[in-house]
Amino acid sequence: MSRITQLRQRHGIDRVIAHLQQCLRAGQPLPDLDALAAVAHQSPFHFHRLYRALTGETPGRTVARLRLLHALQLLSQADSRVTEVALSVGYESPQGLARACRQALDATPSALRADAQLRAHWQQRLSLPAGDADAMDVPLQVRVTTLEPFDVVVLRKRGAFDDLDQAFGQVFAWAAEQGLAEHLQQLVGIALNDHRDVPADACEFECGMGFGHALAGVPAPLRALTLGGGEYAVLRHVGSYAGLEEATDALLRQWLPDSGRALRDAPLYYHYLDDPEDVPEAILRADICVPLR
Repeated sequence: MSRITQLRQRHGIDRVIAHLQQCLRAGQPLPDLDALAAVAHQSPFHFHRLYRALTGETPGRTVARLRLLHALQLLSQADSRVTEVALSVGYESPQGLARACRQALDATPSALRADAQLRAHWQQRLSLPAGDADAMDVPLQVRVTTLEPFDVVVLRKRGAFDDLDQAFGQVFAWAAEQGLAEHLQQLVGIALNDHRDVPADACEFECGMGFGHALAGVPAPLRALTLGGGEYAVLRHVGSYAGLEEATDALLRQWLPDSGRALRDAPLYYHYLDDPEDVPEAILRADICVPLR
């Protein structure tokens, strides 16, 4: 049963890549994430994260890779023209194709058109997603458990991932003013996008604290939120909190396909168990909590 589930997830990703290739070849508009999730038979709620975990790249990077791969195929034709190739694969100008080739392939379109061996090298490199190389996965100690719902006060932080402590400090300062600081029970985070894939000023993160009971009248920009409730896959991460995204990828890539389970449309969150100001980075602990159905 687990092998069937694993193949279904892999085939879902293959369908997405084949669909993107078809759109590029036909010059059709590229589908949005919801449409790609439907092609993969996955929920849109976690599709971006699951896709990255299984392929090692974002859907946007897949499009860029396939666009270059298609360009190389067209450049191999004897009568190819750089301008026509650029427009055919979706660049607005030959300069756009030239920039992409220099940045990704360290070569100009003209050089790639003239050198069959160089083209073949890059066609092979671009033919597979970044995550299709053999990964050194280690066994994961994942437990499936039912988590009771709990209430937190969160503040949405937009900015560099390394500056999250400022947002947690703001929530704690408010709690101290309310006489709640000594009742702190949970310290949690919800990544709204992946800090590895977006510029620092576009990184969004919900920084939250729980105090053991629901709170009314939380002032903006703070807000109340309920987490937990239902079954979760929980993985204990030990080490720098900056490594939580990679550990989450491992759970989704290595454990989920073999589990026979699917993701539920609820937030995936991190439950921080240690304070980085008091505990050395190498032994920091956090639980990765992934909602299941």
